[in-house]
Amino acid sequence: MCGITGYISKKKNKEKILKDMLFQIVHRGPDDEGYYIDDIVALGHRRLSIIDLNTGKQPIFNEKKDKLITFNGEIYNYREIKKELQKKGHQFTTTTDTEVILHGYEEYGVDILKKLRGMFAFVIWDTKKKELFGARDYFGIKPLYYYHDKEFFMYGSEIKSFLKNPEFKKELNTDILPAYLRFNYTPTEETFFKNVYKLKPGHYFRFKEGHLDIQSYFELTFDQKERSFDEIVDEISKVMKDSASHHMISDVEVGSFLSSGIDSSYLVALTKPDKTYTVGYDIPKYDEIRYAQDLAKQLHINNTSKKISKEEYFDVIPKIMYHLDEPLADPAAVALYFVAELASRDVKVVLSGEGADEFFGGYNIYRAEVDVSFYNKIPYPIRHFIATLCSFLPQRRGINFLVRRGQKIEDGYIGVNAVYPEKEARKILKIEDKSKSNKEIIRSVCELQKGQSNIIKRQAIDIQFWLINDIFQKADKMTMAHSIEGRVPFTDIEVFKVARTLPDSAKVTKENTKVALRQAAKRDIPNESYNKKKLGFPVPLREWMREEDIYLEIKDAFQSDICQKLFKTEKLLKLLEEHRHNKKDNYKKIWTVYTFLVWYHEFFEKMES
Repeated sequence: MCGITGYISKKKNKEKILKDMLFQIVHRGPDDEGYYIDDIVALGHRRLSIIDLNTGKQPIFNEKKDKLITFNGEIYNYREIKKELQKKGHQFTTTTDTEVILHGYEEYGVDILKKLRGMFAFVIWDTKKKELFGARDYFGIKPLYYYHDKEFFMYGSEIKSFLKNPEFKKELNTDILPAYLRFNYTPTEETFFKNVYKLKPGHYFRFKEGHLDIQSYFELTFDQKERSFDEIVDEISKVMKDSASHHMISDVEVGSFLSSGIDSSYLVALTKPDKTYTVGYDIPKYDEIRYAQDLAKQLHINNTSKKISKEEYFDVIPKIMYHLDEPLADPAAVALYFVAELASRDVKVVLSGEGADEFFGGYNIYRAEVDVSFYNKIPYPIRHFIATLCSFLPQRRGINFLVRRGQKIEDGYIGVNAVYPEKEARKILKIEDKSKSNKEIIRSVCELQKGQSNIIKRQAIDIQFWLINDIFQKADKMTMAHSIEGRVPFTDIEVFKVARTLPDSAKVTKENTKVALRQAAKRDIPNESYNKKKLGFPVPLREWMREEDIYLEIKDAFQSDICQKLFKTEKLLKLLEEHRHNKKDNYKKIWTVYTFLVWYHEFFEKMES
């Protein structure tokens, strides 16, 4: 695990600029630094040594010295690919997975991407063609940003590395703000910095002579195959054991995060790492520590835990927004920050359970397709007419149900953690809404899943938006903030090959979610964690917001200059008052705006002062 950054420019003084850029992401790789500079490019790398500790310094060259690579990630099948390449005559100077990608690119070109099993973001510079090639893994586990302004091109694992390049123009992109309010994160390739974009997962780029070409090499498709439930459970059990084994490949110790639910419990039961880590809170319903300790005790492994206080939680939010690069209104990011800090005292690598819910049907909203099947029997035109009428009424539980069930997935669903409805987002903003509509944003995903079940459509939307832009955003940034690598065995291409074939009945029933995965996990987990509802590092945020000190802190932020410039503050203050006096549960809406304001202060006020 590492950090990469670099740029293409004809201007001089590249070494100093590149070193300054690398220093901005030193936390991603405190063990070593490497770079390559010529008349056209400056490629930099910060290294966190995990595989081939002695000879894995980057950039790495091929035999002819006409191609070089900088890489962030892990390739879990690199040994198998290396054997293929050696048979074809390739000679290796290191034992790294990085060099395997480079030789694989020489041999197979773009097709090497389809052979890789792992998480990755890398760039390869061809000194003869004067061409930069870069790619991001299938599911976006590893980040890769780029900035393009005419002939100037810049890339990096984190946007903050761009800030030290004098050719970078730091400007706030307010066009994405309405979409952020609706989704809880930035859902498109755009970022909150003008001209800075995210390379989409499953895509690669080529940059040559000022021209940027981006292409897809992987599409998220599903193909349900009916077979017996026992056969499905056997397949899941086999592929998860294989994935867990591959994700333990390391030249340093591997630990694991551990919550009370099935996902991390299953990984820990399969791998039995010596060290596990858990965080919780003083409020019992938000505390997972005792459940994690029980499993660790039964498996005879260590568990280190920490309870996060309200004061600690809020004190660290500015630092978290800085590390995230963009505002992210997921309260669990803070818990991840603390559990990563805990783990960093002992290990460089940790396992984590991201991806299980999206691949195997873990969200309760998926059960709605089963729970309310009676209502779905009503012809769609009638349900849609009822929904249209109800959309003009105040939001309430029963009304919301009728609205949702009268919409097609393509028209109304944007993920498990949607915040502001489109109309409400526009009403609290002073600026013009120039963002794409929800329907436009999810359109390409829905078109790819045409003819699939509603559960699969929900899964595809959650994988392409929520998993990539929220879950992996915080997982990568919070672990790297503490210079440790987070590995996600559920989000593995071989695991997906099984998950994509599951019938809906293996995912959700009226009784439970992830039904087939739970049965596979039951074979290895010694306690009841396989059947426990996942809390996912829950946070007592809604309660804290009603307390005087936090209420006043948020109120002060809502009266700041930037807030008054972008938002109708009287509407925000009303949301805050309603929540404080327990009239409405507005904590998500409040938090989404508050985290944006904290992020803005870090990048556009604090840095300017």
